[in-house]
Amino acid sequence: MSDTTTTAPAVPESLRSHLALALDVDDLVAASRLARDLSPWYGTMKVGLELFSAAGPDAIATLANHDVDVFLDLKLHDIPNQVGRAARVLGALGASYVTFHTGGGVAMLRAGVEGLREGAAGAGLPEPCALAVTVLTSDPDWSEHVVRQRVVAGLEAGCGGFVCSVQDLPILRELAPAATIATPGIRPEGASSDDQARVATPSVALEGGADLLVIGRPIVQADDPIAATRALVAPLLEN
Repeated sequence: MSDTTTTAPAVPESLRSHLALALDVDDLVAASRLARDLSPWYGTMKVGLELFSAAGPDAIATLANHDVDVFLDLKLHDIPNQVGRAARVLGALGASYVTFHTGGGVAMLRAGVEGLREGAAGAGLPEPCALAVTVLTSDPDWSEHVVRQRVVAGLEAGCGGFVCSVQDLPILRELAPAATIATPGIRPEGASSDDQARVATPSVALEGGADLLVIGRPIVQADDPIAATRALVAPLLEN
């Protein structure tokens, strides 16, 4: 991580390292300002389809200058050759995490893992953690059987972690106890679930064993993102 704009953490590093802010905006300047203002609370900034479509690879380098890890959430899902070649490019960009959708199967996931490794090695960078997306938190028609199948596929392919709902954490911790697990759909108590079918509070996610708590709209769309963040973390600091 770069330390060019290091700011003293507003929360203990043991908590900051668990918090990931989803920068779901279409402007890199706006994203960079959010990262600058909120990096004392969030150790990871997530770049999704919207921001990557707007700014491309520049988003990763720009955000890395704010003393954060970058979570590149593109959920790659294509034939193995295409995913492997794309992952090779992404591996050289400096992200700490890159997502692949487990619906693509073991061969595709393995191609992604290998592509990340090759791209990072060629650029002299640490290998990013390949995160296998199990079932989207917006999908109400999930089943334990599907989750288990997809976790097994990710493990067989060599993925270092998974993305799952908080409700699926017991399955993930049973099958992949050493994996890095990111949980989207994190909401403060009483907040709107928006289009997410399965949401949870930060406290519930941490108690369930999540490593990265992905928080987006309740913070990014707030009138005062800093105040919203302080309210979000307050219950965690009381424990």
